[in-house]
Amino acid sequence: MASSRALAYDPSPLQDFCVADLASPVLVNGFVCKNPMNVSANDFFFTGLNIPGNTNNNQGSNVTTVAVNQLPGLNTLGISLVRIDYAPLGLNPPHTHPRATEILVVIEGTLQVGFVTSNPQNILFFKVLNAGDVFVFPIGMIHFQFNPSPHKNTVAISGLNSQNPGVITIANAVFGSNTPINDQILAKAFQVDKKVIDDLQSQFWVDNSS
Repeated sequence: MASSRALAYDPSPLQDFCVADLASPVLVNGFVCKNPMNVSANDFFFTGLNIPGNTNNNQGSNVTTVAVNQLPGLNTLGISLVRIDYAPLGLNPPHTHPRATEILVVIEGTLQVGFVTSNPQNILFFKVLNAGDVFVFPIGMIHFQFNPSPHKNTVAISGLNSQNPGVITIANAVFGSNTPINDQILAKAFQVDKKVIDDLQSQFWVDNSS
């Protein structure tokens, strides 16, 4: 007796394509298919990755996403793409993608990149990348990218193996949840005074409301 099974994070295609019907009220894991008779080449097309993103923000970075919500033809194909722009000293802060591995290539400039493994080792894998260099961030690992140049911009392109990889920015989740986490809990977790937590939570809301 023999058995086999396939494991995948995204729904696998059961036909040539399943263009997402973004307007459908039906809720499924992903999106229901658009009527194939109403599909056109534009459902498989996106334009604009040649345009630099606006990095005029606190982090000095911008992510232009091409996932299923921007490109409906990606539905069930298990892939997406982003362009990341970094101002001088710009940072894509520590974050995770809960549903995807990321592979990044530097197009222009220099990046310091890294990811940290899970408990208990918490090993940091760190590398300096230049134009043409490629680095992979395994699924679920906390990772970051930083442009160390004080004068030059950096541009990178990343591919992710999910039509909707998701992103959890660590600081946003911990200090900026829409119902704040009790400061006593965070103070104990980070082994700092509660006032430090209160200041961080207050500053987060000031920064994100301005």
